[in-house]
Amino acid sequence: MTQEEVHILLVEDNPADVELTLHTFRNGNLRNRIHVARDGEEALDFLFCRGPYSVRTFEHAPKLILLDLKLPKVDGMEVLRQVKGDPRTKAIPVVILTSSKEEKDMVNSYQLGVNSYIQKPVDFNQFRETVKQLGLYWLVVNEPPPTNAFSAR
Repeated sequence: MTQEEVHILLVEDNPADVELTLHTFRNGNLRNRIHVARDGEEALDFLFCRGPYSVRTFEHAPKLILLDLKLPKVDGMEVLRQVKGDPRTKAIPVVILTSSKEEKDMVNSYQLGVNSYIQKPVDFNQFRETVKQLGLYWLVVNEPPPTNAFSAR
């Protein structure tokens, strides 16, 4: 896969949720390329083009980040803080997709600049429909800013 083919960064450590999300995108005719990061550290390495992803460039950033909060190594809140705190990644829409019912998680996420906060439905069909609608909205309906809109000046 070449770097410009990644449209979605899915940051999720639960294998069942990863598989269900990928399956939903495939079956919903959303043929976007998805890169899966299994922990927050891998997500940050991918986004900031370091470590095993040092050959990537910021010009090929994902169009959407689906981010779980409860992650190993670096939690989702810290990933969000770094993404929204850096001019090179600030414009990437971030959708928190989490099982957390903690009000403080939602409040903190919005304070850090999350674009949307969705509690994962427990029901299989509801989860599938939620993921499908997320993909349609953020990748088809939403108009993102130009890629250079937030470049470091």
